Amino acid sequence: MDAEFWHSRWAQNRIGFHLDEVNPMLTQYWPAVNATREEVVLVPMCGKSEDLTWLAQKHDNVVGIELSDIAVRAFFAEHFYTPMVTALGNGQTLYNFDEISIYCGDYFTTQIDPVDVVYDRAALIAMPETLRRQYADKLLSMVKPGGRILLITLDYPQHEMDGPPFSVPAEEVEALFSGCQVRRLARDEKDETHPRRQQGITRFAEEAWLIEVK
Repeated sequence: MDAEFWHSRWAQNRIGFHLDEVNPMLTQYWPAVNATREEVVLVPMCGKSEDLTWLAQKHDNVVGIELSDIAVRAFFAEHFYTPMVTALGNGQTLYNFDEISIYCGDYFTTQIDPVDVVYDRAALIAMPETLRRQYADKLLSMVKPGGRILLITLDYPQHEMDGPPFSVPAEEVEALFSGCQVRRLARDEKDETHPRRQQGITRFAEEAWLIEVK
């Protein structure tokens, strides 16, 4: 993962990947995860996502991991939260406010207690192909046996657009999580009015997956 690339995107406010509202796929498909309020939810590469606040309304412990301190500080400032800030060493910092904790640092070196549930909208698709196996292995190492992952991916002809976000087709999702039970919940094929299609991409779909860790 090119850390400088993401630091520069946040520094320049080039964050087209950020949604100003809760992701509709989260609200629609989160019930499939069947998570209790007490279960710990992990959001890798969370940015300043509104999804964090939505999840925190339903769960007592929501944990984010984010590389950019600009994104983390913006999240708390925009919600008028004053977090407790703890330096953890190795260049990592923990921000905590009520139900939400965000570890600011490199995803691949962040150490957390195993979680029950994961919501990934923008992490796997931010990874170039060369890092996806490492990303998935690290993610699975942070999930308890019996844990569940709600994964949102994109599927489009990769040669028609430079990532990120990258295309991660069904066969790759199934290969990355081959030791788990993998089920596609939905495929939303975008029509010609979608901004990506208007940029000349011939096919563009968003997919939701439920992955159950054995």
